[in-house]
Amino acid sequence: MHKIAVLQMTSGIDPAANAQSLTGSIGAASMAGATMVFTPEMSGLLDRERSRATRSIVPEDRDPVLDAVRDAAARAGIWVALGSLAIAREDGRWANRSFVIDSSGAIAARYDKIHMFDVDLATGESWRESAAYAPGEALGVVETPLGRLGLAVCYDLRFPALFEALGRHVCDIIAIPAAFTAPTGAAHWHVMQRARAIEASAYVVAAAQVGTHADGRTTYGHSLVVDPWGEVLLDMGGKAAGLAFAEIDPARIAEVRAQLPSLANKRAIPI
Repeated sequence: MHKIAVLQMTSGIDPAANAQSLTGSIGAASMAGATMVFTPEMSGLLDRERSRATRSIVPEDRDPVLDAVRDAAARAGIWVALGSLAIAREDGRWANRSFVIDSSGAIAARYDKIHMFDVDLATGESWRESAAYAPGEALGVVETPLGRLGLAVCYDLRFPALFEALGRHVCDIIAIPAAFTAPTGAAHWHVMQRARAIEASAYVVAAAQVGTHADGRTTYGHSLVVDPWGEVLLDMGGKAAGLAFAEIDPARIAEVRAQLPSLANKRAIPI
Protein backbone atom coordinates (compact mmCIF):
# COMPACT_ATOMS: atom_id res chain seq x y z
CA MET A 1 0.00 0.00 0.00
CA HIS A 2 1.16 3.50 -0.84
CA LYS A 3 -0.25 6.61 0.82
CA ILE A 4 -0.79 9.56 -1.51
CA ALA A 5 -1.80 13.15 -0.86
CA VAL A 6 -4.17 15.14 -3.08
CA LEU A 7 -4.11 18.93 -3.00
CA GLN A 8 -7.29 20.81 -3.94
CA MET A 9 -6.50 24.48 -4.62
CA THR A 10 -8.09 27.82 -5.36
CA SER A 11 -5.12 29.18 -7.28
CA GLY A 12 -5.04 32.89 -7.96
CA ILE A 13 -3.17 35.46 -10.01
CA ASP A 14 -0.16 35.71 -7.65
CA PRO A 15 2.41 32.95 -8.35
CA ALA A 16 4.22 33.61 -5.06
CA ALA A 17 1.06 32.98 -3.04
CA ASN A 18 0.31 29.84 -5.05
CA ALA A 19 3.88 28.61 -4.53
CA GLN A 20 3.52 29.10 -0.78
CA SER A 21 0.37 26.97 -0.78
CA LEU A 22 2.11 24.27 -2.81
CA THR A 23 5.27 24.10 -0.70
CA GLY A 24 3.36 24.10 2.57
CA SER A 25 1.20 21.24 1.37
CA ILE A 26 4.21 19.26 0.13
CA GLY A 27 5.73 19.51 3.60
CA ALA A 28 2.46 18.51 5.26
CA ALA A 29 2.04 15.54 2.91
CA SER A 30 5.51 14.29 3.74
CA MET A 31 4.93 14.71 7.47
CA ALA A 32 1.76 12.62 7.11
CA GLY A 33 3.72 9.80 5.48
CA ALA A 34 2.65 10.21 1.86
CA THR A 35 4.87 8.84 -0.89
CA MET A 36 3.60 11.30 -3.51
CA VAL A 37 1.45 14.43 -3.67
CA PHE A 38 -0.78 15.36 -6.62
CA THR A 39 -1.69 18.99 -7.43
CA PRO A 40 -4.22 20.54 -9.86
CA GLU A 41 -3.95 21.97 -13.33
CA MET A 42 -2.52 25.52 -13.34
CA SER A 43 -1.22 25.19 -9.79
CA GLY A 44 1.08 28.17 -10.20
CA LEU A 45 -1.21 30.70 -11.89
CA LEU A 46 -4.89 30.84 -12.81
CA ASP A 47 -5.54 34.06 -14.71
CA ARG A 48 -7.88 34.43 -17.67
CA GLU A 49 -6.66 38.01 -18.33
CA ARG A 50 -3.84 37.19 -20.72
CA SER A 51 -2.25 40.62 -20.77
CA ARG A 52 -1.74 40.37 -17.00
CA ALA A 53 -0.82 36.67 -17.05
CA THR A 54 1.94 37.34 -19.58
CA ARG A 55 3.97 39.09 -16.89
CA SER A 56 4.10 35.88 -14.84
CA ILE A 57 4.53 33.24 -17.57
CA VAL A 58 8.21 32.53 -18.17
CA PRO A 59 10.36 29.70 -19.60
CA GLU A 60 10.65 26.54 -17.55
CA ASP A 61 14.21 27.28 -16.42
CA ARG A 62 13.11 30.60 -14.90
CA ASP A 63 9.77 29.59 -13.39
CA PRO A 64 9.79 30.45 -9.66
CA VAL A 65 6.90 28.12 -8.80
CA LEU A 66 8.64 25.15 -10.40
CA ASP A 67 11.85 26.02 -8.55
CA ALA A 68 9.98 26.28 -5.25
CA VAL A 69 8.21 22.94 -5.73
CA ARG A 70 11.43 21.17 -6.71
CA ASP A 71 13.15 22.54 -3.62
CA ALA A 72 10.23 21.56 -1.38
CA ALA A 73 10.16 18.02 -2.83
CA ALA A 74 13.87 17.61 -2.16
CA ARG A 75 13.64 18.97 1.38
CA ALA A 76 10.64 16.76 2.19
CA GLY A 77 11.92 13.68 0.34
CA ILE A 78 8.63 13.22 -1.52
CA TRP A 79 7.54 12.81 -5.14
CA VAL A 80 5.25 15.46 -6.62
CA ALA A 81 2.89 15.22 -9.59
CA LEU A 82 2.70 18.96 -10.27
CA GLY A 83 -0.61 19.14 -12.14
CA SER A 84 0.48 21.85 -14.56
CA LEU A 85 2.09 25.24 -14.95
CA ALA A 86 1.79 27.80 -17.72
CA ILE A 87 5.22 27.77 -19.36
CA ALA A 88 6.56 30.11 -22.06
CA ARG A 89 7.86 28.24 -25.10
CA GLU A 90 10.68 29.37 -27.36
CA ASP A 91 8.23 30.03 -30.22
CA GLY A 92 6.32 32.64 -28.18
CA ARG A 93 3.34 30.42 -27.38
CA TRP A 94 2.60 28.85 -24.00
CA ALA A 95 2.47 25.24 -22.86
CA ASN A 96 0.09 23.82 -20.26
CA ARG A 97 2.77 21.55 -18.82
CA SER A 98 2.64 18.84 -16.17
CA PHE A 99 5.75 17.86 -14.26
CA VAL A 100 6.63 14.81 -12.21
CA ILE A 101 9.32 15.66 -9.67
CA ASP A 102 11.16 12.96 -7.77
CA SER A 103 12.19 12.97 -4.12
CA SER A 104 15.57 14.54 -4.94
CA GLY A 105 13.87 17.48 -6.66
CA ALA A 106 14.80 16.33 -10.17
CA ILE A 107 12.26 16.48 -13.01
CA ALA A 108 11.40 12.87 -13.82
CA ALA A 109 8.84 13.60 -16.56
CA ARG A 110 7.01 16.34 -18.45
CA TYR A 111 3.74 16.30 -20.36
CA ASP A 112 2.19 19.12 -22.39
CA LYS A 113 -1.61 19.04 -22.52
CA ILE A 114 -2.65 17.77 -25.95
CA HIS A 115 -6.31 18.78 -26.21
CA MET A 116 -7.09 22.50 -26.09
CA PHE A 117 -10.24 23.72 -24.32
CA ASP A 118 -11.96 25.66 -27.12
CA VAL A 119 -15.66 25.73 -26.22
CA ASP A 120 -18.80 27.88 -26.04
CA LEU A 121 -21.01 26.75 -23.17
CA ALA A 122 -24.75 27.28 -22.83
CA THR A 123 -24.05 29.33 -19.68
CA GLY A 124 -22.36 31.97 -21.84
CA GLU A 125 -18.82 30.96 -20.86
CA SER A 126 -16.46 30.94 -23.83
CA TRP A 127 -12.90 29.61 -23.72
CA ARG A 128 -10.17 29.55 -26.40
CA GLU A 129 -7.16 27.86 -24.87
CA SER A 130 -5.56 27.48 -28.29
CA ALA A 131 -5.38 31.26 -28.70
CA ALA A 132 -2.35 31.30 -26.39
CA TYR A 133 -1.36 27.69 -25.75
CA ALA A 134 0.22 25.19 -28.13
CA PRO A 135 -0.97 21.57 -27.87
CA GLY A 136 1.46 18.89 -26.81
CA GLU A 137 2.55 16.15 -29.16
CA ALA A 138 3.76 13.31 -26.91
CA LEU A 139 2.51 10.97 -24.21
CA GLY A 140 3.68 11.32 -20.63
CA VAL A 141 4.52 8.04 -18.88
CA VAL A 142 6.99 7.62 -16.01
CA GLU A 143 8.01 5.02 -13.44
CA THR A 144 7.38 6.13 -9.85
CA PRO A 145 7.35 4.48 -6.41
CA LEU A 146 3.60 4.02 -6.89
CA GLY A 147 4.03 2.20 -10.20
CA ARG A 148 3.82 3.37 -13.79
CA LEU A 149 2.17 6.80 -13.93
CA GLY A 150 0.39 8.16 -17.02
CA LEU A 151 -0.23 11.88 -17.43
CA ALA A 152 -3.22 13.80 -18.77
CA VAL A 153 -4.63 17.27 -18.08
CA CYS A 154 -8.26 18.39 -17.68
CA TYR A 155 -9.92 18.52 -21.14
CA ASP A 156 -7.82 15.50 -22.18
CA LEU A 157 -10.31 13.53 -20.07
CA ARG A 158 -12.86 13.71 -22.88
CA PHE A 159 -10.69 11.94 -25.46
CA PRO A 160 -10.66 8.15 -24.95
CA ALA A 161 -7.91 7.58 -27.54
CA LEU A 162 -5.39 9.21 -25.21
CA PHE A 163 -6.32 6.82 -22.43
CA GLU A 164 -6.26 3.86 -24.80
CA ALA A 165 -2.66 4.86 -25.58
CA LEU A 166 -1.87 5.07 -21.85
CA GLY A 167 -3.53 1.67 -21.47
CA ARG A 168 -1.14 0.22 -24.04
CA HIS A 169 1.65 1.36 -21.72
CA VAL A 170 -0.11 -0.54 -18.89
CA CYS A 171 -0.17 2.43 -16.53
CA ASP A 172 -0.98 1.63 -12.90
CA ILE A 173 -2.08 5.19 -12.08
CA ILE A 174 -3.25 8.03 -14.30
CA ALA A 175 -3.07 11.63 -13.09
CA ILE A 176 -5.78 13.90 -14.49
CA PRO A 177 -5.30 17.32 -12.83
CA ALA A 178 -7.99 19.81 -13.75
CA ALA A 179 -9.60 23.22 -13.47
CA PHE A 180 -13.05 22.07 -14.61
CA THR A 181 -15.80 24.63 -15.04
CA ALA A 182 -18.71 24.29 -12.62
CA PRO A 183 -21.37 23.43 -15.25
CA THR A 184 -19.32 20.82 -17.11
CA GLY A 185 -18.10 19.37 -13.83
CA ALA A 186 -21.59 18.91 -12.47
CA ALA A 187 -22.63 17.15 -15.68
CA HIS A 188 -19.65 14.97 -16.53
CA TRP A 189 -16.77 14.97 -14.01
CA HIS A 190 -17.53 11.90 -11.92
CA VAL A 191 -18.78 9.64 -14.69
CA MET A 192 -15.80 10.31 -16.95
CA GLN A 193 -13.19 9.87 -14.20
CA ARG A 194 -14.72 6.56 -13.20
CA ALA A 195 -14.90 5.46 -16.84
CA ARG A 196 -11.22 6.21 -17.41
CA ALA A 197 -10.23 4.18 -14.35
CA ILE A 198 -12.35 1.24 -15.47
CA GLU A 199 -11.08 1.36 -19.07
CA ALA A 200 -7.44 1.36 -18.00
CA SER A 201 -7.89 -0.98 -15.01
CA ALA A 202 -5.86 1.65 -13.17
CA TYR A 203 -6.16 4.16 -10.36
CA VAL A 204 -7.13 7.68 -11.41
CA VAL A 205 -5.98 10.63 -9.31
CA ALA A 206 -7.68 13.87 -10.29
CA ALA A 207 -6.52 16.87 -8.25
CA ALA A 208 -8.76 19.84 -9.01
CA GLN A 209 -9.18 23.57 -8.65
CA VAL A 210 -12.19 24.66 -6.61
CA GLY A 211 -14.32 27.70 -5.87
CA THR A 212 -14.23 31.33 -7.00
CA HIS A 213 -10.82 32.55 -8.15
CA ALA A 214 -9.20 35.98 -8.21
CA ASP A 215 -9.70 36.20 -11.99
CA GLY A 216 -13.47 35.75 -11.58
CA ARG A 217 -13.92 32.18 -12.76
CA THR A 218 -15.51 29.40 -10.72
CA THR A 219 -14.19 25.85 -10.77
CA TYR A 220 -15.90 22.61 -9.82
CA GLY A 221 -13.52 20.98 -7.34
CA HIS A 222 -14.33 17.41 -6.30
CA SER A 223 -10.77 16.16 -6.45
CA LEU A 224 -11.07 12.39 -6.82
CA VAL A 225 -9.20 9.16 -6.33
CA VAL A 226 -10.86 6.28 -8.19
CA ASP A 227 -9.74 2.66 -7.98
CA PRO A 228 -9.42 0.29 -10.99
CA TRP A 229 -12.95 -1.07 -10.42
CA GLY A 230 -14.38 2.44 -10.64
CA GLU A 231 -14.98 2.87 -6.92
CA VAL A 232 -14.52 6.43 -5.68
CA LEU A 233 -12.09 6.27 -2.76
CA LEU A 234 -11.83 10.03 -2.20
CA ASP A 235 -14.04 12.98 -3.15
CA MET A 236 -12.94 16.32 -1.69
CA GLY A 237 -16.19 18.11 -2.50
CA GLY A 238 -16.85 21.40 -4.23
CA LYS A 239 -16.56 23.90 -1.39
CA ALA A 240 -13.00 24.42 -0.21
CA ALA A 241 -9.31 23.94 -0.87
CA GLY A 242 -7.44 21.44 1.24
CA LEU A 243 -5.17 18.42 1.49
CA ALA A 244 -6.53 14.87 1.70
CA PHE A 245 -5.13 11.35 1.59
CA ALA A 246 -5.85 7.99 -0.03
CA GLU A 247 -4.19 4.61 -0.45
CA ILE A 248 -2.93 3.08 -3.69
CA ASP A 249 -2.90 -0.73 -3.47
CA PRO A 250 -0.91 -2.52 -6.21
CA ALA A 251 -2.67 -5.77 -5.29
CA ARG A 252 -6.01 -4.18 -6.21
CA ILE A 253 -4.71 -3.41 -9.70
CA ALA A 254 -3.62 -7.02 -10.17
CA GLU A 255 -6.92 -8.31 -8.78
CA VAL A 256 -9.05 -6.24 -11.17
CA ARG A 257 -6.89 -7.09 -14.19
CA ALA A 258 -7.14 -10.80 -13.35
CA GLN A 259 -10.95 -10.65 -13.05
CA LEU A 260 -11.53 -8.50 -16.15
CA PRO A 261 -8.45 -8.67 -18.40
CA SER A 262 -9.73 -6.02 -20.80
CA LEU A 263 -6.25 -4.71 -21.57
CA ALA A 264 -5.08 -8.21 -22.50
CA ASN A 265 -8.28 -8.92 -24.48
CA LYS A 266 -8.16 -5.72 -26.52
CA ARG A 267 -8.34 -6.24 -30.29
CA ALA A 268 -7.85 -3.93 -33.23
CA ILE A 269 -11.14 -2.48 -34.46
CA PRO A 270 -11.64 -2.83 -38.22
CA ILE A 271 -12.43 0.45 -39.96
